[in-house]
Parts: sequence; C-alpha cells; structure tokens
Amino acid sequence: MERPHSRDLPPDPDPSPDPSPDPDPSPDPAPPPGRPVGRPAELFPRERAEIAPGAVHVPDWLDPERQLALLTACRAWARPPAGLRTVRLPGGAAMTARQVCLGLHWYPYGYARTVVDGDGAPVKPLPDWLAELGRDAVAAAGAAFPEPGDPAAYDIALINFYDADARMGMHRDAEERSPAPVVSLSLGDSCVFRFGNTVSRGRPYRDVELRSGDLFVFGGPARRAFHSVPKVLPGTAPPALGLTGRLNITLRVGGLG
Repeated sequence: MERPHSRDLPPDPDPSPDPSPDPDPSPDPAPPPGRPVGRPAELFPRERAEIAPGAVHVPDWLDPERQLALLTACRAWARPPAGLRTVRLPGGAAMTARQVCLGLHWYPYGYARTVVDGDGAPVKPLPDWLAELGRDAVAAAGAAFPEPGDPAAYDIALINFYDADARMGMHRDAEERSPAPVVSLSLGDSCVFRFGNTVSRGRPYRDVELRSGDLFVFGGPARRAFHSVPKVLPGTAPPALGLTGRLNITLRVGGLG
C-alpha cells in the first residue's frame, strides 16, 4: 500500500503505550475559517438525490471553510494516544483504510472505551459540536429519526483515512443498537461509494461519486444496507484543502448504554 505524502495524516502510532502522552490527549478543536477550497462551477450543478429509500446524497453540504475546520480537527484526533491505526480483521488481514475513533472505539466487531486493538489508551471524546453537526446533517438530508423528537445524540465517530490504494469491502454498520441514521461526511479525494441492499453483498447496488464536502445519510429501511468504497479517485481533492487522500467521517448513535 502506498504510504501517505507529507500533507497526509500522521503515520500509524507505535502499538505500545506512549510513555509520555500528550498533556491534552482529548483535543476538541474548532478552528477558525480558512482560505476557500471550492472547485469551479459545473454546467449542471449536482442536486440532492435519494439513492434508495432512506438513503440520501447531498452534494457540497460542507462549505470550504467547514471542510478546512473539520480537516484540522481530524489531524488533531489522529495523533496518539488513541490515534490513527491499522485495523486487523479476525482472520489477520489488515484493512487498507486506517482509522481513528471518537466517543467509543470500534474494533471487529464491537465497541470499547479503550483502543483494545492498539495502544490501549482511552478513546478521545466526541465533541458536542460534532454531535450537533450530525443532527444538522440528518435534517439537511430530510431523513427522520425513529420517533418524532427523538433526543438521541450522535456519540460515536469513525474517521477513516484512504490513500490512493485504499479500499473498503462490502459491509454493514451492525454493531449499534440504535436505529438512528448513519451520517457520512467526505473530505479530500473523491471516491466511488457503492450502496447496496439489506439482504446480501451482491446486486442490486448503486455507485455514487462522493466528493469533498458531500454528505450521505442512510437510515430507516436503508440503515442496515451493505455499502463499500471500491475505488478512490487520486488527485481530485480541492487543491487548497491541503490533503492528499480521502477522509470519511462517519457519525453514529450507539444506543449502547
């Protein structure tokens, strides 16, 4: 797998505990707006689309300033302790997308309060502003929580970093007990996002190009749908964003007590 360039996120932390951890291991950055990172206007602007019942794509939902702010936050969260790591599946294979978690730590296939498959450090907290962003995203997509006025707050974030060769196989987000919609935010390089059905990893499915700033929300009848990232499109990130590769921020409601 091609290693990230100098503008990418930091490399994997040493798996052993850090003897001198950062004095503030749980940053809650909300940086000020930066320079524009938009792309030239298209002849036919992309529009909100329902990809399947309960699954909605909202192009360009994050404006350039919010993309920069979220990228700055992700870089802070990726640093050890409890930083970016390579995930290994039960059979020993390594996922090509690297990951850092907030709120609760995901490992195949469950959740923990520490990085049980890494340096053992407590997982960083999910900041309130990011949880609120999740609820704003659901509203923007026109999706609905299971019950009117559901007070459930987004309490888990999985942040995946893809370099040019990284992929994500067909899977479904099934470790959460809450039926609240999953919120997916994209930064950096575009990708092909394959959204399937709830029965199998095969057809029918639909391929969608997700670009930097795009929002994808799936809930209701689509909440347990299989999905994947079969391809990253290198060199498609907005140049001013300063990111080589793709970041995907997935927000979930655990309902795990």
